[in-house]
Amino acid sequence: MKHIGISTFALAAVLAVSPASAQAQAQTPASTQAAPTAAEAQAFIERAQAEATAFSLEASRIDWINATYITDDTDALAATYGARRTEMAVRWALEAARLQKAPGLSAEQKRQLTMLRGALTLPAPTTPGAATELSAIATKLGSQYGKGKGTLNGKPINGSDIEAAMGESRNPAELREMWTSWNDQVGAPMRGDYAKMVGIANQGAVELGFADTGAMWRSGYDMPADDFAKLTDKLWADVKPLYLALHSYVRRKLNEKYGDAVQARTGPIRADLLGNMWAQEWGNIYDVVAPAGAGDVGYDVSDLLKAQGFDHLKMVKAGENFYSSLGLAALPASFWERSLFLKPADREVQCHASAWDIDEKDDIRIKMCIKVNADDFVTIHHELGHNYYQRAYKAQPQLYRNGANDGFHEAIGDFVALSITPEYLVQIGMLQKNKVPSADKDIGLLLRQGMDKIAFLPFGLLIDKWRWGVFSGAIPAGQYQAGWDKLRLDYQGIAPPVARDETRFDAGGKYHIPGNTPYARYFLARILQFQFYKAACNQAGWKGPLHRCSFFGDKQVGARLNQMMEMGASKPWPDALQAFTGSREISGKAMVEYFAPLKKWLDQQNKGQPQGW
Repeated sequence: MKHIGISTFALAAVLAVSPASAQAQAQTPASTQAAPTAAEAQAFIERAQAEATAFSLEASRIDWINATYITDDTDALAATYGARRTEMAVRWALEAARLQKAPGLSAEQKRQLTMLRGALTLPAPTTPGAATELSAIATKLGSQYGKGKGTLNGKPINGSDIEAAMGESRNPAELREMWTSWNDQVGAPMRGDYAKMVGIANQGAVELGFADTGAMWRSGYDMPADDFAKLTDKLWADVKPLYLALHSYVRRKLNEKYGDAVQARTGPIRADLLGNMWAQEWGNIYDVVAPAGAGDVGYDVSDLLKAQGFDHLKMVKAGENFYSSLGLAALPASFWERSLFLKPADREVQCHASAWDIDEKDDIRIKMCIKVNADDFVTIHHELGHNYYQRAYKAQPQLYRNGANDGFHEAIGDFVALSITPEYLVQIGMLQKNKVPSADKDIGLLLRQGMDKIAFLPFGLLIDKWRWGVFSGAIPAGQYQAGWDKLRLDYQGIAPPVARDETRFDAGGKYHIPGNTPYARYFLARILQFQFYKAACNQAGWKGPLHRCSFFGDKQVGARLNQMMEMGASKPWPDALQAFTGSREISGKAMVEYFAPLKKWLDQQNKGQPQGW
């Protein structure tokens, strides 16, 4: 569910200055440069914003072609543009760092320069050839993932299909084969290149005045980098009791199904048994853990979609219809003409779902290899959230055409997808009213939701905990696998199905690692979506249990949501949060309230059972 589009990174990448003159400027000794002024800073900010669009438009089109036609040629094009983007962005970031020292800067100017200074994802040093090497490695890693295959019963299986098979198989031997083959064949070969990339990026981050690349990533939240790390720890503490209760219950159910030889009654859960390659969401094994009676909620979204003849386009139309019901304008015709909805039979594409903003105006698209199932129905609602957000802030100055923070961008579609309740399915004609689960099914509904939402929380946090450690050197290159396994154990309470050693690189088997997509945004989004959802339900006047709320069709919610989205990144994120929720603090309390009935039930089920791992 990666968001790809125009961002402050793209802005920082765009220059009208020639590479030679820009490099000369970057390498001019500070002692010979005139003292910066506020007027010079303002001129720089305006020039950067005015000159951004041309390069971004061209580069976005190249990136789109590379993601939807993976060949050696499109890899080369993407690498070339990636190198140009990185070189330009580094020079702008260096200039922004210099101008931040100008006396008399306004608070907004300081914030804009900070955005430019820290907008890069992978900063290259100014050493000749460094940007080209960094871009080539990053492109290679992304394409390795896109073309990656595992095996099932000894036969090759691509990434999209192996994800689906991991959710469907209940054969421990098959699950172990798929998990091991994917990580060995996709992750392990990346290890050496990944270590090189980390070294180059860290050199670039240091040139920009950051301790390392991880510190640079953490600087983009309108607070000091260390304070952001503390915020994530605080949020995890809010919701950790939910996860511990779910882990204990699911472990017992897996033990009952597979026996001690496959899943022990105590200790960690075997990573390949949870219905997902990365054990990041567990909803695919709901059938294994569903409670007697309450577990059968009376309907299955995948079955409903298939029974009513939904195809990929009808699924996307249903997602659009939700946003239209809130009063938001329909998607443009170009969206339907230019998006990628299905995996082509004749070429390699990057199937990982993503939302794109090609021209910063109306050329918005999604890229998915849609399958007719519940997961992709939810994902469509999520990805469209990116697109509506992108379109809402298009009138902002270029630097502010982004989410209030990256967690907001992920949370918009997530909180809309929370509204895919039985009542909503009735409203859109997918479910008959007499099939709506009664109150005695609430535990089943919440458990099914929690198997994805709660289960994801530690995974959402540990991805960047691992990378922050890699970038800082706390996890050295010789301990990549051990560091990964330790965090997976410490946070998730899971363990690999087979022994791993330092020839492995299981982190690389997760798209966002070779794709260099910061991941804290997804953890924030899991928390924020419930805060947004509760606010929307309050605005809609909902009186029942929070988890039953649907604000489908509520124009007041839509108007207030659009007001927040139109702000883009023009104000610090607490301002945007307050505009929609009335609060300036991210909190896990709404999520805890949503799942409170489930937590009470899980605690009852877990009495006398081993806790933790």
